[in-house]
Amino acid sequence: MGRARRFVREAIAGRLPADRTVDVAVCVSELATNALRHTPPGRQFRVRLAVSVDKLRLEVHDAGEGKPQLREPAEDDDHGPGLLLVAALADDWGTAPRDGAGKLVWAEFKLAAARQERETPGGAALHTPSS
Repeated sequence: MGRARRFVREAIAGRLPADRTVDVAVCVSELATNALRHTPPGRQFRVRLAVSVDKLRLEVHDAGEGKPQLREPAEDDDHGPGLLLVAALADDWGTAPRDGAGKLVWAEFKLAAARQERETPGGAALHTPSS
């Protein structure tokens, strides 16, 4: 799990606003923890990032069966809020089948240019030059 967080931190360093960097880091930690917990012994999981002009997509692929569900943890539950945090921090999230066994769980984060465009009153669009 530490390798997953380190990979994501290094990949997005300086590319996202600080608040989005923290959101992505928390989400990769939660999704990687779930992947470790639900992947059969001897199997690994994979973290993938895709960045476009307007969003970052985080994917965690694992060989575990089942479909992740949002649920409120019970008071005596030793598992954290997991997907509730992902749902609260990401702009969108979901699951999809993958080639081979298992699934992928993804989370998307809108980047500043996309948020500014949507928040601008009167329909005028703001654009940030891409580098």
